[in-house]
Amino acid sequence: MNHDWRHLPAPARPIAAAASAAVLAAQAHDSDALDAATAGLAALDPAQTGLIVGTAVRLLLERAHPDGLDADAVREVLAKSVRAAAAWRPDVDPQVVLYLLAAALGVLDEEATPAPKPAELALHAALLLADLLGAQPPQGLLTAALREIEHTQLND
Repeated sequence: MNHDWRHLPAPARPIAAAASAAVLAAQAHDSDALDAATAGLAALDPAQTGLIVGTAVRLLLERAHPDGLDADAVREVLAKSVRAAAAWRPDVDPQVVLYLLAAALGVLDEEATPAPKPAELALHAALLLADLLGAQPPQGLLTAALREIEHTQLND
């Protein structure tokens, strides 16, 4: 499915398109398409990509846990996502998924925790988002994440 991202600001379009393609490939368990899409995602600006993907992950976590997220809930999300991915992607790394969750929730100590390589982050972000989304297409989520970012930037 090709989604039209023209309504987005120019810097966000390639990130939304690449993230969407990566999540769709992960949802379909299509390793070749996932590798191609995550390579494209990893080549984009890491700060902007991280902001968009992290916001998308946070929104999904907030929707799934409206009363708040405790350590047990994070552990459950981590275990479920890693198990789901490991069933078809044996290269899934729980530490990278944990890194993404901590970053999305704003609890990552960036000075004490070295960032994984962009390709690892892109792959694991797609796997995590695919698991959190289930069968839902990613386009609505990415649009919501970009609206959230825009709203936050306008109010800062």
